[in-house]
Amino acid sequence: MNLYLSMAAFALASSITPGPVNLVALGCGASHGLGPSLRHVTGATVGFTLLLLLIGLGLYELLQRLPVLMLGIRWGGIGFLLYMAYRLAIDDGRVSPDAAGNRPTMLRGALMQWLNPKAWLASVAGMGLFAADGEVLQVWRFAGLYFLVCYLSIACWALAGSLLRRHMAQPGRLQLLNRLMAALLVVSACYLLEG
Repeated sequence: MNLYLSMAAFALASSITPGPVNLVALGCGASHGLGPSLRHVTGATVGFTLLLLLIGLGLYELLQRLPVLMLGIRWGGIGFLLYMAYRLAIDDGRVSPDAAGNRPTMLRGALMQWLNPKAWLASVAGMGLFAADGEVLQVWRFAGLYFLVCYLSIACWALAGSLLRRHMAQPGRLQLLNRLMAALLVVSACYLLEG
């Protein structure tokens, strides 16, 4: 039982802390409400869990043998964070529910996790801690528990955004929130440049 509590605590600490996926969930909740934001939440959770499983089932070995792949992931992640920051910074703060390009999607949520360096680090560290011997059943148990914790954690951010929504009725307020989130994404990208 202590092992599962440790797994859950690790998953919670990794999933609930601020990061690009959570910031986007907050913005989705503020812009679109909780219901539509759950598409982002679901996609991000499925995307992360798939990444976690692949790391646990052997992708880590490939990354160790070909470090250039991790370098590519890192630069791709930095580029994606900067792109997301740019999109948030230029947003005018007006919610347009008809604009299909602005609505949260499962695919974007999943893609964010695959380009999110925080997700890669959590996957590698988590599997190293709880399934280092490569036991397949343990990998699946950890991934199943992580799925639940990850979903609830990201959903909390989307819920927080949806609760802010009534305070964001004026486009200027939502624009300010988006620019703040954009600045935080740029800080995250700068942090990755140093690493």
